[in-house]
Amino acid sequence: MNIIIDGMIGSNIYTMDFVGEKLCGFGENYTWFNDVFSTDISEKCEDVLNRLSETYGCKTVEIVIPELREMRTAHLVSIGSETLSGLNPEFEDGKAEKFTCDTRTNLALFRSFTASDYVAAQCLRRRIMYFHTEIFKNVDVIVTPTTGMTAPLIPSNALKYGETDLQVTGNLMRFVATANLLGLPAISVPVGYDEQGLPVGLQLIGRPWCEATILRLAAAIEELCASPKKKPLQFYDILRGN
Repeated sequence: MNIIIDGMIGSNIYTMDFVGEKLCGFGENYTWFNDVFSTDISEKCEDVLNRLSETYGCKTVEIVIPELREMRTAHLVSIGSETLSGLNPEFEDGKAEKFTCDTRTNLALFRSFTASDYVAAQCLRRRIMYFHTEIFKNVDVIVTPTTGMTAPLIPSNALKYGETDLQVTGNLMRFVATANLLGLPAISVPVGYDEQGLPVGLQLIGRPWCEATILRLAAAIEELCASPKKKPLQFYDILRGN
């Protein structure tokens, strides 16, 4: 199995070879790893990749994914338009007061998108899917940080009025937009914590219908990151029901 370490716009992307039961190699782009909100994220990701290298050995292949910035725009227009389509009937049916202020603000933004914008976003979505289809002819998994920043503080008035901060949203969704827009299988694996004790994750994106591949790789990473996990102050165990 090959693993791509995804790069930012114009940067390089590398692959890791998975042979039998051993990961035989991976590549790293230092500029990309530091292109996150906090260096704690890049350091944790780099540590995991170094441990994979030490455990399994390395083989790299250099590639590039074009138009990542344009992909984020297509993602906003596509998801925003589809959100508006789903919620607008309720909004116009006299139930607007039931929507929080942040939802109303976002819906107002989404209403600025035209039909031409949506069609253009779908053309771009198909173009970007083509880029990924070509890449997946040679590799199996794309690896990125899960988020561009760790969990931000929630403002004290957010519970009452809601919150919309598109800059923070953009940082949080910087890497997840790919799978969300293209419908590719993806999984986040916890790999450690930043200096504030907030969790850092690694995202694995697979080929269409290749969930088994990313689950297998996620299990291998979890074994390398098997240190005890911290529980948040508010914790509910879904499996145990407590």
